[in-house]
Amino acid sequence: MPPRIPLASYRHAAPSGPWPWADLVEDVAFNPGLPNEKTSFSGNGSHSELWRAYPGLSFPNWNRSRVERSGISKLIHKTPDKTNPGCMIYHIDVGDDGHFSKPGQNLVTDENQDEFWDMIKARRGEGNRVRALFVENLSGSVLQMLGTMYKIEPFFFSSSLNWIPSRYQEDLDITITLTFLRTMPNPMTAQTTPVTGGEFFAQMVSRVGTATIDTQAPLILRSNDRILLVDLLAFHMVRRRNGSTIISYHPTPEWKSTSARYLHNRVRFAGESVYWQSLFRRSSDPTFVLLCLLWYALYAWDESLENLYSHICWLESRVLVTNDIHLTRELHIIRASLLHYASLLESFRKSVLFLRTTPNPAMESHPDVDDSTKLMERECDTLISEIERLEMLRRMQDMRVENVMNLAFSSVNFEDSGDMQRLTEAALRDSAAMKQISYLTMIFLPASFVATAFGMNIDLLQSGSTGTLGHYLAVTVPLTAVTVWIILALHGRGHHGDPETTFLNRLKWPIRSLKRTILWQRNGRTMNAGLGVV
Repeated sequence: MPPRIPLASYRHAAPSGPWPWADLVEDVAFNPGLPNEKTSFSGNGSHSELWRAYPGLSFPNWNRSRVERSGISKLIHKTPDKTNPGCMIYHIDVGDDGHFSKPGQNLVTDENQDEFWDMIKARRGEGNRVRALFVENLSGSVLQMLGTMYKIEPFFFSSSLNWIPSRYQEDLDITITLTFLRTMPNPMTAQTTPVTGGEFFAQMVSRVGTATIDTQAPLILRSNDRILLVDLLAFHMVRRRNGSTIISYHPTPEWKSTSARYLHNRVRFAGESVYWQSLFRRSSDPTFVLLCLLWYALYAWDESLENLYSHICWLESRVLVTNDIHLTRELHIIRASLLHYASLLESFRKSVLFLRTTPNPAMESHPDVDDSTKLMERECDTLISEIERLEMLRRMQDMRVENVMNLAFSSVNFEDSGDMQRLTEAALRDSAAMKQISYLTMIFLPASFVATAFGMNIDLLQSGSTGTLGHYLAVTVPLTAVTVWIILALHGRGHHGDPETTFLNRLKWPIRSLKRTILWQRNGRTMNAGLGVV
C-alpha cells in the first residue's frame, strides 16, 4: 500500500515567503552564523564544478539548516546502492513545426555525471522549441546540475520533495506543483470477491494502523478492489526565445505515483494527436506543451471519480438489503475524502488559471503573440470547464453519499421501531395480566378485610363464639358489591362518556348499562321482525 502523503506546509511553497523553511518558533534557521551546505566545490572557479555548490552559491539565504529541513541535503548526500543505481531521465524534443522527436533516456550515475552536465550545457540545434525532461529517482548531483544550469529556485525541489502544491513565476520561468487524484488496483489484495463489512473494517484498521479518518492516505474501494491515491505533478518550465525546457519531477517508486517513463510515453502519444499538432503549428508558445501535460491530471481525476461512483452505487445497494454498522463508517470515510477532494480540484483549477494569466514574456515581440494568447485562453477555458464538470460530479457524489447515509440511519431507525413495537406489545400483554390480577384482588380484598375484622371469630371454627357464617356473608357480599360499584365508577370506560362528569353521576353507571342493554335487546327484536325471523 502506498504511504500517506505528508501534510503540506504551504508557507514553505513559494519564493514570496521571506523565510524559506524557517518556522517562527525556531531561532536556529535565523542564525546568520550558520554556514552554507558543505559541498565538494574547490573554489577555483572551474565551470565544471559550479553545480556542486548549489544551492548555497546561487541562493545564499538557503543556509545549511534550511537545506536540511527542506530535504534537499538528504538527497545531495544520499549514496547510491543496488536498489538505487542512479537517476533516470527521459527526454523528448518538440520542434518549431510541432513534431515530437528525439525521444530517449539517460541514466546518470556518479561515474557519468560530468557527461550529463556537458550534455545539458550543449547548444541545441536549430528549430528546437522545447525540450521536456522527465526525472525519476532524482539524485543530488542531478538536482544540483539542473538547479545551476537553469537557475532554478530551490523552492521547486523542496515543494516537489515534500508534496507541497505551489505555483509561481520567477522572471521568465514558471513552476507548477500539483497534487491530484488517481486510481490503481489495490496492491495489497488479490481477491476479487468483496469482503463483508466487519472483515473490511478490520483489514482497513490493520492496513493504516488506526481507525481514524485519514484523507492523506489512500482510499480503499473494496467493491472493485481498487484504491484512490493522491499523485503528484511537478513542473518547472524555463521559457526562452530559443529553446525552452520543461523539467518534470517524479517521486520514488514506493509512492506508487506516475512514473517518468509513463508520462514520457503519454507526451509522445499527444504528439501524434492531430488536434494538438495543429495547436503546436499555429502557435510558437512552448507553454502549450505544459498545458498538454496538465490534461493528464484531468484524465486521472475523471477515471477516479468514475470508480468512486460505482463504489457508492454498490454501497447503496448493500444498504438496501442489509443493516451493517460498518457501512456507515465507510460512508463517513468516503464523505470526508470527498471534502478533501474539493480542495484538490480547486487547486487544479487555480493552476490552470495561473497558466492562463501568466503569458510567456519571450513571446511579447513575436509576430503571432495575439493569436497565441487567444489560443491559450481558449484551451485553458476548455480545461477549466472540464474541471468544473469534475467538481459538479464530486458534489453530486457527496450528496449521494449523504443520501445513502440517511438511508442507512433510516433503516436502523426502522428496525429500532420494530423492536419498540414488539416491546410495547409485550408490555400490553403484561398489563392485561396485571389487570386481571387487580380484578381478582378487588373481589377478594373486601372479604379479607371482613375476615380480619371479625378475627375469624365464628361458631363453625371456634365454639362459644357469637359470630356465625351468615353474619360474615351478610357483611362481605354487600361490601364487595359496593367496592366493585365504586371502582368501576371511577375507572370504567363507557359508563360516563364525559371525563368531567361528577362523581355522583358516575355512580349511576349500572342504570345506564341496564338501559343500554334493554335498548339493544329491543333493537335486536325489531331487526329480526323486519327480516322475518321468528
